[in-house]
Amino acid sequence: MKAEVGDRIVVESEKVGQGTRRGVIEEVLAPDPPRLRVRWEDGHSTVFAPTAGSAKIEAASEPKS
Repeated sequence: MKAEVGDRIVVESEKVGQGTRRGVIEEVLAPDPPRLRVRWEDGHSTVFAPTAGSAKIEAASEPKS
């Protein structure tokens, strides 16, 4: 999983009844194993260490010229 600052992260819940979490990567603290500082949609910021298959990284959009 390669992540860069500005990429979006989507984390599917492993528990029934909990929703999907979405956020923006603010900082890559360690590339392997990944440790990311994420600002979640609810405004909170946490350090997140995704487990295998739990997160999907969506590249940040390229600026239009």
